[in-house]
Amino acid sequence: ERDSLAGIMLPIGFVGLGNMGARMARHLLRAGHCVVAFDSNDERLVQLQREGAQMAHSAADVSARLAAQSAEATLITMLPGNEQVRDAFTTDRIGILAGARPGLQLIDCSTVAPAVSREMHAAARERECDFVDAPVSGGVVGAEAASLTFMVGAANGASVARATPVLELMGKRVLHCGGVGSGQAAKLANNLVLAVSMLGVAEGMLLGQRLGVDKKVLASVFDSSSARCWASDTYNPCPGVLDGVPSSREYEGGFAVDLMRKDLRLALGAAPLPTVRTARAALAAYDAASGAGHGSKDFSVVYR
Repeated sequence: ERDSLAGIMLPIGFVGLGNMGARMARHLLRAGHCVVAFDSNDERLVQLQREGAQMAHSAADVSARLAAQSAEATLITMLPGNEQVRDAFTTDRIGILAGARPGLQLIDCSTVAPAVSREMHAAARERECDFVDAPVSGGVVGAEAASLTFMVGAANGASVARATPVLELMGKRVLHCGGVGSGQAAKLANNLVLAVSMLGVAEGMLLGQRLGVDKKVLASVFDSSSARCWASDTYNPCPGVLDGVPSSREYEGGFAVDLMRKDLRLALGAAPLPTVRTARAALAAYDAASGAGHGSKDFSVVYR
């Protein structure tokens, strides 16, 4: 994406440099963009600064620096949940909107309740800023490989068109799901299925091995048969089946159990249906994993 007047790469802000955000921001740096970053964790922020990012002192400082560089900059957020997103956008003096100027596009890649995205859209509109929700699927593997899928909720097609070139630097698919909040709705539905399928793959892998089938042979059967799914062929929870996934490194990094619990609660709360018994059972399993001390481990730790 280039500024048509200046002929230079437009600046991009990034707030939230966790397991996903840091990897996503690196792709923007590698593409040649000036990245202005902030995270409440100084160590993460300093690491990205070493890789070429400008370090901001608050979320408001990010948006203010972008405003000083371009009237059509983009700011991306990747935060853990509802309250962190609200705080990052709307906190007096230090929130993103405190430093924002008209024309800034705000892309929230966090997973939050659809209602929160609609709140942030309304707040951004008051400052004449554009807002889209664009939660992701693909996990840390996808963030590392720039193969994420973005589920976009936006007020109009022009907002999607503007966001797409930036999102394509970090992923392979940009899917417009509907109005503001619809990206979040699609993501919550997706993660409900993911939570359940990971438990199924974990139990199936354990069953097959206990009956005498080698784990790699069993995974090959799954991946070429009707059990095939992302939790098996891309993110298998059994250690020693796939390289480069959390199960191969003691379940460190990745998508934390506690974040999956948060997403399941959001899904169940957004549209409480009496028939979602499987999702409720899945939540109980992840609650048990967290209670056993694995809340910060990748959610595939349920294999244990």
